[in-house]
Amino acid sequence: MSTVTMTRSKTFQAYLPNCHRTYSCIHCRAHLANHDELISKSFQGSQGRAYLFNSVVNVGCGPAEERVLLTGLHAVADIYCENCKTTLGWKYEHAFESSQKYKEGKFIIELAHMIKDNGWD
Repeated sequence: MSTVTMTRSKTFQAYLPNCHRTYSCIHCRAHLANHDELISKSFQGSQGRAYLFNSVVNVGCGPAEERVLLTGLHAVADIYCENCKTTLGWKYEHAFESSQKYKEGKFIIELAHMIKDNGWD
């Protein structure tokens, strides 16, 4: 008679294709973004360097609030991992300065909260 061991696997809302380089939550490994969605690596978060993404997955959004950031006044909403609830960065809801409008609807994820997955050799 054999013994069957049941293991609990994590289920995420969205899985990105294995053939693409991806970024995942460093805390629970939920997929967060495809490398193709990366806009810029030259952003600063509250805990150091951060990346700007066009779109993300497995991320929840808090309420928007006005904050004065390095580039001026913005309306931003904190974003968090849907799986482990860790705050990852923020979403730009509105930019008050015309030179910053390109950020609207985009996402900041701090490097402290993500890890590279799939094919980064």
